[in-house]
Amino acid sequence: MPARGSRLRVGIVGAGRVGSVLGAAFARAGHEVIAVSAVSPESLRRARRWLPDVPIRSPDEVVAAAKLVLLAVPDDALAGLVAALAATNSWRAGQLVAHTSGAHGVAVLSPATARGGSGLALHPVMTFTGRPEDLDRVAGAAFGVTAWPESRAVAEALVLELGGEPIWVPETARPLYHAALAMGANHLVTLVNDALDVLRAAGVERPDQLLAPLLSAALDNALRLGDDALTGPVARGDAATVAQHVATLSGAAPEVVAPYAALARRTAQRAAARGRLPADRVEQIMGVLDARGA
Repeated sequence: MPARGSRLRVGIVGAGRVGSVLGAAFARAGHEVIAVSAVSPESLRRARRWLPDVPIRSPDEVVAAAKLVLLAVPDDALAGLVAALAATNSWRAGQLVAHTSGAHGVAVLSPATARGGSGLALHPVMTFTGRPEDLDRVAGAAFGVTAWPESRAVAEALVLELGGEPIWVPETARPLYHAALAMGANHLVTLVNDALDVLRAAGVERPDQLLAPLLSAALDNALRLGDDALTGPVARGDAATVAQHVATLSGAAPEVVAPYAALARRTAQRAAARGRLPADRVEQIMGVLDARGA
């Protein structure tokens, strides 16, 4: 198994937003990216943009040529891809087989590791937008790392070479780990865009100017202070204001009433658990939401 700093022949299966950028990051770290698979017109464009001198090959050809195979495909496609490549006898002993899925650990790679490869789960904990800054963001990003004990040092060394910070995640904890990240990042994007839409409906021409400093402060406070960062009508127990919100949203943006109510209920529960909201105020908040059918 290569020591940290060894030059590896890297093959990328999947030239999506993640795979193409990580391929470029491996090249920047001094490894040789020798092949990439890309099928759709969009993935072909990404491959040519991020890996302009790298040959485009089929997945089995990529695996045949690489010492380190990086599987950067959607979560639900990963198991089938690994099994299909095993069915064609593509995997071989001594390979490093890594994937970028947050939802999976290394068990999903068992068809490859059964043939003597070493399985690594290297999940970059950042969002990839397809923009030029993605590559720079890899440096300094946290990676959720899972590997069997004998491969842990190699997995962590690869992340460090990319400029990332390896964070160990046990195999059995991967689904819970990934659910937490989806809640924090993906749902945040939905929440912010709903808030922007409602502000536009209220006639605000530049809603981002209102939300940017508020959301930045709220995120900073939440990360530093936990539930002590809770503010607003629910945390104060202002049931009448919550009722007005639900009534107004029902007319102006009915599609956001259910998520507003779900988050209001959860906010009340957290505020109560922290001792910020008395039980009678919690009941008032819940009663208003129930009465409004929210």
